[in-house]
Amino acid sequence: MEKLKQAVKEIAYYRHQAKFSKLHLSLIPFLSLSSSLYGALLYTRQSLYRSGFFSKNRLPVPVISVGNLTWGGNGKTPMAEFIAKRLADYGISPLILTRGYAGGDEAKMLKRHLLGGPVKVGVGANRVATANLFFEKYGYVDYRGSKFFERTYLDPKMGSHVGSQKIGAAVLDDGMQVLEQKLKDIKLVLQEIKESLPIFYTRMTPSYFFELRNISTKMHLGAVLDAVVLCVSAIGSPDAFVRAMEKIGPLFVDRFDFSDHYSFQLKDIHMMRERLRQLEDKFGYKPIVIVTEKDYDRDPEILKHLHPFKVLVLCSEMQIIPCNGCNEDSFKSLLKELLEV
Repeated sequence: MEKLKQAVKEIAYYRHQAKFSKLHLSLIPFLSLSSSLYGALLYTRQSLYRSGFFSKNRLPVPVISVGNLTWGGNGKTPMAEFIAKRLADYGISPLILTRGYAGGDEAKMLKRHLLGGPVKVGVGANRVATANLFFEKYGYVDYRGSKFFERTYLDPKMGSHVGSQKIGAAVLDDGMQVLEQKLKDIKLVLQEIKESLPIFYTRMTPSYFFELRNISTKMHLGAVLDAVVLCVSAIGSPDAFVRAMEKIGPLFVDRFDFSDHYSFQLKDIHMMRERLRQLEDKFGYKPIVIVTEKDYDRDPEILKHLHPFKVLVLCSEMQIIPCNGCNEDSFKSLLKELLEV
């Protein structure tokens, strides 16, 4: 099953059929048919909502939906966190709503990052029901069009006295997904909808490591300079993770990739340990295991079985890349406009 999942992911990411094996080629007709059926069902569902056959649920606060226009692993959860933090900076207590898919690794990561702050994290497949539970517990306030919101937005220092427990906005993590297209094609499609639509480019930038057995530590990225590392990940885009590690400057980078949200088993740990021993024999000193925060939060305990090899967790942050006048300041301004509508 894991091999099949990996093949599907490779088909989604790599469109050059010259690189495909017989397994890849045999899956393409089935995936094409499944895609067409899914598109038809999605269109039918949307039509039923538009006709009023299905009722729409509206929350009493503004909702920001974070999805992606490509295959998974493109930073939906970090973007949801990024938006929530920006709202909190200006005195609005936001609620992030996430499904908690496949063990809830992303939800655990969000809770660890946001612990003790004004941002709340609700986990559940029925996000309307989850939101209502939080509204009953904390209450809510609608800042749209109010002078109160204007003051808190323009003066972040005022956030301290307005940062109540009442929820002022909801952020949907993984609110929507569609089929993959090239970046330039996506931009053209969006501009056909609205030519003046602002388009922001983001990147996940490595910031520091922490040790598996001491999560309070913050280690400089230079800790792996000239080291031999084994990148182990079960995320949507492992190539980006490995490339980020290569740019930091280790002596050698090896990798183990698993399907997104995969939970490591003891058999996988044994396989990793064997690879680590091979690397140690080849280079003459112990390699370092690098995992992502999602992999850590999915199951921190099983990774401890890699002892005596050191395990470091790579922490990254989302940054907006200034492009065509769109930067972090204009992104904040756009949030303000959206919440006032």
